[in-house]
Amino acid sequence: MTPPPAGAVVTGAGRGLGRLLAALLVERGYRVLVTDIDEAAARATAQKLGPDVLWATVDVRDEEQVAAARDHVMTEAGRLDIWVNNAGVLATGPAWEQPPEARRLMLEVNALGTVNGTVTAIEAMRDAGGHIVNIVSLAGLTAVPGEAVYAASKHAAIGFSLSTLADLRLAGIEDIDISCVCPDGIWTPMLHDKLDDPASALSFSGRLLQPTDVVTAVRKVLDRPRPVTSVPGWRGLQVRLADAFPGLGLRALPLMVARGRRVQHRMSARLRQGA
Repeated sequence: MTPPPAGAVVTGAGRGLGRLLAALLVERGYRVLVTDIDEAAARATAQKLGPDVLWATVDVRDEEQVAAARDHVMTEAGRLDIWVNNAGVLATGPAWEQPPEARRLMLEVNALGTVNGTVTAIEAMRDAGGHIVNIVSLAGLTAVPGEAVYAASKHAAIGFSLSTLADLRLAGIEDIDISCVCPDGIWTPMLHDKLDDPASALSFSGRLLQPTDVVTAVRKVLDRPRPVTSVPGWRGLQVRLADAFPGLGLRALPLMVARGRRVQHRMSARLRQGA
């Protein structure tokens, strides 16, 4: 008999996609801990989602803060069922033009934050099992001009996730799953200020996703864990093809960037007309 839902943690849940993912887990009956580096955002989200929703200020780069969040939800819910590593940051431009602190921030939040959350969750799930969902990006699967360090951090996140899943299975641990969800560009605060940024063009070159599209994908992997889910699926096939034939992929990139710039211009014009 499957036990009822217990504890769940979502990082970077103070706003945007993270807030919607926390709402999904509340809807499913989990005792959710909303975490964010922004204390006010974490508290406001928790209050909005319901009286039983927990919150904590967590910098995912700090392993002690991440462990404290795990202990908090374990104390309140008795068990940790779901951990969603959603916290992420994006800075654009060629790597050589970015300040060192920007490069370090992306690598530490996007990659080390995923490592910290995953390892911490596994420690809590060893007895009863559980599911770790890592929100990665299509940038973790292919080359992304204008977002080289961001792509590096996401490649690290997916490489770590899949390798750790393999380690779990080799250790005979079958009841802990790790699912990576890799969305295309999402219209969230992370992209709201990128319409006039040429370095972000590739994020606009496909069908710009709404956060609800990613929530739908996460809902599916909660029901049926999968190591990698691309959103949308056709873009996943496209980027994997480009990665399999890097020379061809690099030659196609100028066309994709040009398409992304056209989308940016159209969206920017619409926003100005509506202002």
